[in-house]
Amino acid sequence: MLASFCCIRARVSVAPAFRLLRYLPGTLSARGLHDGSSSTLPTNTPSSSLVSFFGPWPEEDRELFTGDMLVLDRFIDDTEESSLLSEIEPYLKRLRYEFDHWDDAIHGYRETERKHWYPANRAILDRVVTVAFAGVAMPYVHVLDLAEEGVIKPHVDSVRYCGNTIAGISLLSDSVMRLVRTNDEEQTNAEYRQIFTKERHKKYWADVLLPRRSLYIMKNSARYKFTHEILAGNESLFQEQQVKKMRRISIICRNDP
Repeated sequence: MLASFCCIRARVSVAPAFRLLRYLPGTLSARGLHDGSSSTLPTNTPSSSLVSFFGPWPEEDRELFTGDMLVLDRFIDDTEESSLLSEIEPYLKRLRYEFDHWDDAIHGYRETERKHWYPANRAILDRVVTVAFAGVAMPYVHVLDLAEEGVIKPHVDSVRYCGNTIAGISLLSDSVMRLVRTNDEEQTNAEYRQIFTKERHKKYWADVLLPRRSLYIMKNSARYKFTHEILAGNESLFQEQQVKKMRRISIICRNDP
């Protein structure tokens, strides 16, 4: 993993609110998870079908989470997805999937970063920067290719390499992200990735659906109070339904530390 990509750290990060919204220029609407229907909602209205909450959530944390973890469904269409893939696939195909990581956080991945993009794809990324960063983001964009059998383990991103917000477009596959509330004591524990199994009755967490072609925006409390992970295929359930995780590429923008 290149040094410039190292957002993962051995401390735990927060993942606030999950709103799964349909993105269209000038409008935001929520998509029904089970029936595929759409219903128009005001901007920033949360959709309860997009996130599943577990455990004894304090109201304050739940409100913060709802504001800091966003998912914009259908942020790009299939033509835009194909355009992004056509630019990054030739390079990714020359790389081998790796199954060890300096922080043991990712298995079955390959990655790169790009500063210069084809004009059509640059326009997509400019849209991300406008929506997620108010127009100002780091110039290099991280491309993370996770194999079908690959996993991203629970971790907290490093504050050394990226700021309070990350935003990622999900290509090729749906997936489920889990965010588990942690504390400072657990963040300094060498076995912090096991916090979910310890005193589980005291924990509270959220599972969030990341649909193909959606954009997730994770900021503030979601970055620093929760671990986040992408569930493995055999664990990938959302609202008791299997979510088939296949090969997944995420195109991730960040702001400066």
